[in-house]
Amino acid sequence: MTKRLRDFLVVAAVALGAWELLVRATGVPPYILPSPLRVASAAIEYAELIGEHTLVTLVEVLVGLLLGTVLGVCTSLFLVVSGYARRLLLPLMLFSQTVPIFALAPLLTLWLGYGVGSKIAMTLLIIYFPVASTFYDGLRNTPRGYLDLALTMNASASRTLFQIQVPAALPSLASGLRLAAVYAPIGAVIGEWVGASRGLGYLMLLANGRIKIDLMFAALFALAALTITLHTLVNYVGRRLTRWSLGS
Repeated sequence: MTKRLRDFLVVAAVALGAWELLVRATGVPPYILPSPLRVASAAIEYAELIGEHTLVTLVEVLVGLLLGTVLGVCTSLFLVVSGYARRLLLPLMLFSQTVPIFALAPLLTLWLGYGVGSKIAMTLLIIYFPVASTFYDGLRNTPRGYLDLALTMNASASRTLFQIQVPAALPSLASGLRLAAVYAPIGAVIGEWVGASRGLGYLMLLANGRIKIDLMFAALFALAALTITLHTLVNYVGRRLTRWSLGS
């Protein structure tokens, strides 16, 4: 067991213990704040239901993350090679960040319907800017010595981009992907809150409306577990990208 995992388990145990003591000491009703034991019981009782909705949210997150990453990477490459694209797209990208992404959820649901399409679009939009901006910064800040060496060797622009700039920018891309892994589930759940018939966001709203707060907390913990797992996997991929860019 790694030290990080051990520390996480210790913190989680302390937090759950404090939660249980708070519930017992205050006598708060379970429809306001259920105890961890009650939440665990609900998680076991509704395990199949939670699993079905978790799978829907996972598909939305993974597809949105993949599409957002591809679109962000392509945008960054386009910005680097084209001055016209920089003049046109950079102001639009900056302006888009002044509009709260969450405010677009009702419009996306109206345009794309209550299916997974609107949730995938929401996920894509929420992670697009972190990926595009971090990768573009990495491409733009390639060490000057590398570029001078490529110029001395008469390397073409395409070879300089794909053999020097892109590898040097991979650590920056990895940072953007780590942020995207955290933001992606948020985008999917926000879309499900606005309008959906499946997914963890929908399940939480449904449980809350039926005063099944223990089920709502169980769905929330399932979402947290999904996010942590996704972030761990993306972090592993990010470390591999960084090592590869450094030639180790």
